[in-house]
Amino acid sequence: MRLLHPDPAAALVGLRAMKTMASAAGPIGPAQRAVMVAAQKVILQIDADIDSLPSITPAELAAGFPNTELRQQFVNGMLVVALADGVPARETVATVEAFAHALGVDTPALIDLRRLAEHHMLVFKLDFLRRSQIADIMKDQLDQKGPLGLAKSVLTMRGLMEDPALAARYRAWEKLPEDTLGHSLIAFYRANGFSLPGERKGFPEAGLYHDLCHVLGGYGTDPEGEVQVAAFTAGFKRTRPFYVVLFAVLIFSTGVNMRPSNEDFVTTGVLGKPGMAERLFAALERGGHVNQDLSDKWDYWAYADLPLDEARRQLNVIPKT
Repeated sequence: MRLLHPDPAAALVGLRAMKTMASAAGPIGPAQRAVMVAAQKVILQIDADIDSLPSITPAELAAGFPNTELRQQFVNGMLVVALADGVPARETVATVEAFAHALGVDTPALIDLRRLAEHHMLVFKLDFLRRSQIADIMKDQLDQKGPLGLAKSVLTMRGLMEDPALAARYRAWEKLPEDTLGHSLIAFYRANGFSLPGERKGFPEAGLYHDLCHVLGGYGTDPEGEVQVAAFTAGFKRTRPFYVVLFAVLIFSTGVNMRPSNEDFVTTGVLGKPGMAERLFAALERGGHVNQDLSDKWDYWAYADLPLDEARRQLNVIPKT
């Protein structure tokens, strides 16, 4: 998933539509404004006063936005802006739907956005999660470990059982040299009080790439770090990458808990923090340089004993900007 940069005319038309959508139900929210300003700098690369921009109709947007790939990216951006300050109003969702329809973009995320705005929370979560990276992880766990292995991993994640033999395989990484990827991951777990695969509340092995992305990318576990890891992951993920971004935005900027675990920590408006939206875009661009999809049955064992810098080099994880 790579960011595309429209020409100045299309960029201005798109920014007008963003402003129209963000103000459909009232004043533009602080996180919405921050995302739009960051998009101006990083993607649109135009200088315009958002507040003085005139509104725009769906037909006008479609006429000024001919590129098909840009249309999909633009609708994705509208979804992020719509969710940036909390659960969106129905008027906001209706505006997103109208613009997406005019652009010919049809995505299940629009249906989920409507369900969220109408507070059909159970249906919203079930439909969203079945298309998200959580479903991909469970499918990969089933493919690699079979039905019994999947059941054991779910029970372990819920804290109902443990797999000492599996946990011991990962604890062995602690004996690797300190500069290796494997040792760095164990240090990351210990520093944050997380459970290893096989330990009670440990995540399934098929999802371990998420924590390895924290280590490879140098991202923290605070809301800002989690959003950046999600964007970094979306950069290299080939199957429904944007759902990874939406998953993190929902938890840390919209304030809706989407996790399958018992953890219920959420925040609102994290995208409004100074520089956060820019860091999201930077992480997305950075993930786009990674030379393989780490979420798709990646053999991380082949990299565990490599020095961290060498693992980054082989995977083409470029330095942070």
